[in-house]
Amino acid sequence: MFNLSRKNNSILHRVSYIVRNNSSSNSLLFLKVRCISNTCSDLSQSFAYSYLIDKFGFSQESALAASTYLCFKTPDKADSVTAFLEKHGFSRTQIQQMIRLRPNLLSSNVEKTLLPKLEFFRSRGVSSPDLIKFLLNNPTILTRSLANQVVPCFNHLSSLLQSDDKAVKAIKRYPRLVTCNFDAHMLPNINILLDNGVPESHIRTMFFHHPRYFVMIPDRFKEIVKEVKEMGFDPLLMKFLRAVIMFRKMSKPTLERKFDVYKKWGWSEQEIWEAIRKNPQCVDFSEETIMSRMDFLVNRMGFKPLHIANQPSVLCRSLEKRIIPRGLYTQELLSKGLTKKFTLSGLFDISEKTFFERFINRYEDIAPQLLKLYKEKVKLAIGGKY
Repeated sequence: MFNLSRKNNSILHRVSYIVRNNSSSNSLLFLKVRCISNTCSDLSQSFAYSYLIDKFGFSQESALAASTYLCFKTPDKADSVTAFLEKHGFSRTQIQQMIRLRPNLLSSNVEKTLLPKLEFFRSRGVSSPDLIKFLLNNPTILTRSLANQVVPCFNHLSSLLQSDDKAVKAIKRYPRLVTCNFDAHMLPNINILLDNGVPESHIRTMFFHHPRYFVMIPDRFKEIVKEVKEMGFDPLLMKFLRAVIMFRKMSKPTLERKFDVYKKWGWSEQEIWEAIRKNPQCVDFSEETIMSRMDFLVNRMGFKPLHIANQPSVLCRSLEKRIIPRGLYTQELLSKGLTKKFTLSGLFDISEKTFFERFINRYEDIAPQLLKLYKEKVKLAIGGKY
């Protein structure tokens, strides 16, 4: 009763492939599924199926799924696409990766579809290596309309960030920006922040560095902004946006695991929230990273856990590049009687230049030895032999 024919199994397999690899709307997915069910010849006999196996080394399963998107009986167009990409610097491995993500790329018209997009990005200052990088990460760009999607979206980004160069850099950080619906999933979120009093300059800065976290369904983004505001964050301060981004990218179970780590060090839930309000990034690391930083500061340096809770910015510093070398070095200063006390922030939050001025250069008579000592501590930290 529940047996499926081989034909229907093939349909289900290809539908599964579409669901896994397609980010289109449900209506578009329905059309594709309907198309499969109506044209369900054995694709394992198609030219596209054989082409993908012979040309790109697809497995039979992958070729069968991908050939759903393809309908060609000669290699001419597909070969021209491959040759075009190779001419513009893509390796065979990179082309294979792009075809796996977007098989219908092989059906593109080189002169009318692909070339204009490359020319557009280059006209906006995108270098060839950068262009290869973000097309490799999001080949969908090459299958979307230049006039209706790519150009308008790029122009929106350029207007928001106030330069083509910054728009390019934002796209490099998150290539899917170009294929997102700006009016539906980005602009409303920016307006939500503005309506809540967040300065435009702050939005511009954070969008430039973290563009992916501004792309989401506006209703949920609005909830996050409301939650952050209710926690007491000031919209006029940059940490408000840092908190929004932190809650945007972190699930509640993940956040709870970070809380559990801090609780192991004696922090109460209220103290954890106070630390987050001071510096939201203190939970923006893995549980292992938080544990290792706390372990060194408490067990090796002798700081009290609650002292660290009052200055959580220290936990945002690199363990190997800053916390360990500076910590070991100042312990040597203490043992030599060259310094008596220092604050967490005064030791770990200052720049390298200021650190040298305060803890090395001021001891001019023994500066060469101290500089050598500090460099030794840096090597120990990098080598993990502290």
